[in-house]
Amino acid sequence: MATLTPRAPPPNTHRHFLHRPPTLSPQLRLRLPVRRLRLASPVVAIATVTAAVPPDDISQLNNRLRALVRRRGVSSAATSPMDPAQAEAYLHMIREQQRLGLRQLRRHAAEPEYERDVGSNGEDEEEGGGRRKGMAARSSLGHRVDPRELEPGEYVVHKKVGVGKFVCISGEDGEDYVFIQYADAMAKLAVDQAARMLYRYNLPHEKKRPRNLSKLNDPSTWEKRRLKGKLAVQKMVVNLMELYLQRMRQRRPPYRKPEAMDQFASEFPYEPTPDQNQAFIDIENDLTERETPMDRLICGDVGFGKTEVAMRAIFIVVSTGYQAMVLAPTVILANQHYDVMSERFSNYPDIKVAIFSGAQSKDEKDELITKITNGHLQIIVGTHALLTERMAYNNLGLLVVDEEQKFGVQQKEKIASFKASIDVLTLSATPIPRTLYLALTGFRDASLMSTPPPERVAVKTYVSAFSRESALSAIKLELKRGGQVFYVVPRIKAIEDVLQFLKDSLPDVPMAIAHGKKVSKNIQLAMEKFSCGEIKILVCTHIIESGIDIPNANTMIVQYAELFGLAQLYQLRGRVGRSGREGFTYLFYTDKSLLSRIAMDRLGAIEEHSDLGQGFHVAEKDMGIRGIGSMFGEQQSGDVANVGIDLFFDMLFDSLSKVDQFRLKPIPYKDVQLDINISPHLSSEYISYLENPVELLNEAAQAAEQDIWNLMQFTEDLRRQYGKEPRDMELLLKKLYVRRMAADLGISRIYPSGKMIIMKTNMSRKVFRLMEETMASETHRNSLSFTGKEIKAELLVNLPDTLLLNWLFHCLADCYAIMPALVRY
Repeated sequence: MATLTPRAPPPNTHRHFLHRPPTLSPQLRLRLPVRRLRLASPVVAIATVTAAVPPDDISQLNNRLRALVRRRGVSSAATSPMDPAQAEAYLHMIREQQRLGLRQLRRHAAEPEYERDVGSNGEDEEEGGGRRKGMAARSSLGHRVDPRELEPGEYVVHKKVGVGKFVCISGEDGEDYVFIQYADAMAKLAVDQAARMLYRYNLPHEKKRPRNLSKLNDPSTWEKRRLKGKLAVQKMVVNLMELYLQRMRQRRPPYRKPEAMDQFASEFPYEPTPDQNQAFIDIENDLTERETPMDRLICGDVGFGKTEVAMRAIFIVVSTGYQAMVLAPTVILANQHYDVMSERFSNYPDIKVAIFSGAQSKDEKDELITKITNGHLQIIVGTHALLTERMAYNNLGLLVVDEEQKFGVQQKEKIASFKASIDVLTLSATPIPRTLYLALTGFRDASLMSTPPPERVAVKTYVSAFSRESALSAIKLELKRGGQVFYVVPRIKAIEDVLQFLKDSLPDVPMAIAHGKKVSKNIQLAMEKFSCGEIKILVCTHIIESGIDIPNANTMIVQYAELFGLAQLYQLRGRVGRSGREGFTYLFYTDKSLLSRIAMDRLGAIEEHSDLGQGFHVAEKDMGIRGIGSMFGEQQSGDVANVGIDLFFDMLFDSLSKVDQFRLKPIPYKDVQLDINISPHLSSEYISYLENPVELLNEAAQAAEQDIWNLMQFTEDLRRQYGKEPRDMELLLKKLYVRRMAADLGISRIYPSGKMIIMKTNMSRKVFRLMEETMASETHRNSLSFTGKEIKAELLVNLPDTLLLNWLFHCLADCYAIMPALVRY
């Protein structure tokens, strides 16, 4: 095997060897085989030759690919082509996930939520759209519109014409017609035709204006706009597919089911609901039957038993010898989890539980970190302090995240990084829009717990303008029946005024304050007194929405309710009515005339969704109120705005149903034919400089045959040992790179024909369009076309072979650099 060992430079060295490392003594020479020098992961950067060597084409490509992989947080295994049989199995699982996405999440008995219209030839009719049924048809997520439900001025989208404004429904000759105003004319459609072809432009409750209305007499502009939106959807699907496949490729041995599992389950003091039982089954299957890390969302209201589901997952993991981390957004919630878990695991002395948070002293933290590192603690509960770089786990196997939406961007990124290697369970009453979206489309496992515990009753909700008399009346009613009251104020500066008003009105009633700017110990003391009943009224901020479980507090008064988000109001409300006694929530706003439309929508939605188990639907409603950008992020919000939300979803479900068409099949490296007459001749000086040059060149060919990462590693090892190679060696390496990239792109032959370069490929037109649209170089993008099974590149002039190889290297590198957005197998 060739060894990359620096030798003494030959006489008359030309400029390519100016930066060669100095000759080393025999004891210090690096005589490791190339393969041993290679790193396990392409993400880890290796030492470069010297900073003085300017970056060349090959190093720029290497750095670009490594940066892309690093940014996406994946391993080399996730970037290499799959075994076809394995890939087909994964693809089948993806299709099943999509087919059962809504059905599984909502426990709906209907068939798949999306049903295609099939033409006479048995193929999908793209323009026929497709008809959805089941829950999706009644969901705010993508549905055709009933024209009779439209209000004048609402924006609608006709699939073939574009964006217009609904005017009215009017009868003519005994038949009703829908009138739609476009930029240049008024359109008239029969009502039944409109019901088949019209979509809403906005989400419910949204009043955003499209940037312009379409023209009836210029359908080509709309067609370009629609195709652009469709391409954006396809990119989105491909990216989701890639993320899903990466997760499916991660491996860990299944956990064994603990012998004491049945005993642990029997110690749950309540009768589980049917939804809880299903969630238990889901997580047990995830952990004990699958070889891929779990990433499951448990969606359920406050008090519906999500924590018990998490504890059963924890029991399985820690019984097998792993550690579990429970992450909460606030110290209060972390303390509550710690108390519950300490009690729940008290019968198992080998399972040690500890809490770790920013409220502890440095010595306390250091002691805990030592125990965690040594494996003396099995369950670690805490806040985002658990995510610091100081924390080192002995054998972490499970991460439980409660209310992920309350964490910051950096914490969410850290949480996401865990998902590549360990099992993750996310608990939420109202999941964030993106989490909800991934669950709806089947790209994330989810269990919905919508059945309330037997003793729970719905909380009565009242929305009205604030008056002192109304607030005092509600408080007195609760105190009369022996209960306690949460009085929630969003503004800390207003708390003292509220407290004074209550003290003046109810001088004999013990009350206290709790908010985030008070010292943690004072908050804890107030909570303890409130919990044991010494305090009857707790005046607080939304700090209580995560972590206060006082069964006797069955009335909540929210002043300035218009300042809260919908999800906040819904978690807040879940804190009352938990003892089986009827709970009351009073949402007071200052002045209705001053309320924004969004604030009114929030208050209306919380009043409307007053039944138990409505968290999922509240999250869906919140998506509508907060808008498109909140759901898809800035990158996709513009794409949605092009075609409107409903047509966007229609395209989305259509693309999901055809997800296997967005695949790219690599071919074996040895099958790639490169018809360019280049046979570089290495100089005798360079050959004499290399040790075992023939074996080293064979090693280069073997690296290229393996995959792009081995070729990159070989090139970097070569340069680290010998410095920048001369031009002939660079051409040889580029030829290897071109063949390797061609193989991964499904290109079997490359040959010139006049000013044209022809590339035979198994690539589909859909994949080519996605790749072409994503290419960074406009020059390359404009030169490429796709015909049948050929990619053609039209050049301005005939290029000599060396320049032709360089052009191919840059063009394929541009294509290859966006490969993480495509699916290869």
